[in-house]
This record gives sequence, C-alpha cells and structure tokens, in this order.
Amino acid sequence: MSTAYSPVPELNQLHAFQERYGYESYSECFGLDDWNDTSGLEAGWSKDPGFLSGLIPFARATGGGSFYALWKRDTSLDLSDAPVIVFGDEGGEHVIARNVRELFQLLAFDSEPMVGHDEVVFYRGDEDEHADYHDEFVAWLDEQFGLQPADDPAEVIATAQDEVGGAFATWKRQYLDW
Repeated sequence: MSTAYSPVPELNQLHAFQERYGYESYSECFGLDDWNDTSGLEAGWSKDPGFLSGLIPFARATGGGSFYALWKRDTSLDLSDAPVIVFGDEGGEHVIARNVRELFQLLAFDSEPMVGHDEVVFYRGDEDEHADYHDEFVAWLDEQFGLQPADDPAEVIATAQDEVGGAFATWKRQYLDW
C-alpha cells in the first residue's frame, strides 16, 4: 500500500497527476517536491524552530529554485485552506494564494512566477507555449474541482494579499530581520 504524499487531499490528487504526467510537465517550472523539506527555509531565511514549524514547503515554483510553502497561520485550520507563500530564490516572500485550490488556478495559467523583494508577478506572452500536459492539467482541474485557470493571476494574488498578507508580514517579522 502506498503512503499519501501529504495530509492535504488536493495535493495528494495533484501528486497522483504528477506521477502520471511528470515533474514540470503541466505548469511551467512547477513540481511537487518532498513534503515539508525545510532545507530551503533554513538555508535562506531562518533556522528558528517557530519559523520552521509555521511553514510547510512542498513544491518548486521556478527553474531558479523559488518554492511554495503552506503557512500554518492557525493550527486549527485545515491545511487545504492554509495560505500559500512563495519564497524567491533571490529573496522575497509573498502570500500568493489563500489556499491550495487558488494555487492550482495560478498553476493553470502556466507561467512561472517572477519573485522579487517587493512583489510577485506571473507573465505570459501571446507566443509563449504551454507545458506539454497543460491541457490535461486544465481538464483535470475542472473535473476534480470545477475550477478554471486564473484569467488574471494579479487578481488572485491581490485578493490573497489583501486577506492575509498583513497577518503574514506581522508573523514573519518575528523571525526575519529585513
């Protein structure tokens, strides 16, 4: 019997999809990594146990090494509803989605995020090709969750930042001194 990838049902479903189609094959530069591997947080942000216990890294966000983590802002919160944070390979950490399903909608936009110190942006040019299994991913997203790709990733990010960005900024200040 196989072990579940994570305690998050939606991520387990995505993991099964990724096992079938491949890492980075359905959304540009995205792939689920080892569940709760905190080495990237420890190397680039903080080794403080409070910081590390508040975040669960789970996926690669860019070809350069940026990654996604769930923020356990409320221990009673179902992890499916935990905000998704992107940590940039050159710095910057931003709330990007209010939950895993919103992240899936961003992934279906099929563009790696550009993560800076001040903002995170998804850009897709008219001539940009989709990932090999993008169409299968979009169909899967609709079949599994009744969701469509984000038409405007900036709106998804803005909503998430409006709702939880301030709380995340306050929380991270106790661990990060920038």
